[in-house]
Amino acid sequence: MKKIKRVFVIVLDSFGIGREPDAEDFGDNLCNTLASLTKSSKFHVPNLQKLGLFNVDGVTCGEKHPAPVGSFARLRELSRGKDTTIGHWELAGIVSEKPLPTYPDGFPPELVADMEKALGRKLLCNLPYSGTKVIHDYGVEHEKTGALIAYTSADSVFQIAAHEEIVPTEKLYEYCRTARKLLQGKNGVGRVIARPFVGQYPNYERTAHRHDFSLDPTGDTMLDALARKNLATIGVGKISDIFAGRNISRSLGVNENDADGMNKTLKIMDEDFTGLCFVNLVDFDMKFGHRRDIDGYAENATKVDAQLGEFMAKMKSDDVLMITADHGCDPGAVGTDHTREYVPLLICGDAIKENNNLGTYPTFAMLGATVADIFDAPLVTKGESLLPRILKD
Repeated sequence: MKKIKRVFVIVLDSFGIGREPDAEDFGDNLCNTLASLTKSSKFHVPNLQKLGLFNVDGVTCGEKHPAPVGSFARLRELSRGKDTTIGHWELAGIVSEKPLPTYPDGFPPELVADMEKALGRKLLCNLPYSGTKVIHDYGVEHEKTGALIAYTSADSVFQIAAHEEIVPTEKLYEYCRTARKLLQGKNGVGRVIARPFVGQYPNYERTAHRHDFSLDPTGDTMLDALARKNLATIGVGKISDIFAGRNISRSLGVNENDADGMNKTLKIMDEDFTGLCFVNLVDFDMKFGHRRDIDGYAENATKVDAQLGEFMAKMKSDDVLMITADHGCDPGAVGTDHTREYVPLLICGDAIKENNNLGTYPTFAMLGATVADIFDAPLVTKGESLLPRILKD
């Protein structure tokens, strides 16, 4: 067997491929992110097609490839959640049996009082809210009073928005670190998110200085397993935020868009390292899924697919590429929330079997188990390594 030196895991954030059997438990009925995308004339993904996206179990939209160039599977989420933190943690090996706390009616008064005391500022809003609408509705009062705009969503998040001229970005980050220390235990939300904005009412705009402060992962991950063997664990995009920086050997932030994330990943391919490059492409979810923008989501997929073509052409003989997602966010569904969906797992490389349908598996953690196994790095997880089923003889 040819030794695998580098594994690239690219997460197409929210790229679900169909409703899970327990979707109704999560407030979802009909949902299928991929099926919604195929209805758009802007959706053209020949490289994902070549990797077997439309050949995956349960996918009935799109055109199947006659001979996909890699192995492909459908993964079901075992954790009790459908958000970015829970999804990425499970991909990396952690199954979260209890959902992270959410606050559909806002945070409790006693927690708000403690937060205001710790931050030294009053809090506005304290409701689930759209990030763009909340600054429109509360921005003027924030500018007049200096009170921070605090809000949540259907996800397990506590978000603080502030105008950069009222609260400098570094000061906002300091407030979020304080909030992160308070939000533990029963109030241990997955992420505290800094949401700076600029401009004048009614034309406020959020900036690229968003920063996530995540809960520490609650178990062992593939990042921990590789770090114990002194292997590289490079994060691109939100990865370091999602894992609270734990055992990330280097992090490259993405300040522009998914194209920027892919460009940074393409540059990493020029480096000599042994280990993992873990990439999150968040625009699918943040800019298009939540906003229910089918054409925008489809167009983003088309652009990323073209860059995947560049990536695949540049792969070395000892590289492996894995493409997956962390949950769904069907732009054709009702509402604005994530959707409880299966995700694809597409795997290719010179060492990987081609035209190899692996079927359906019960947890995203199959990915983490497989990555750890590739590097002979022990990892305790409910996932099972797919390595014996994907390696060429």
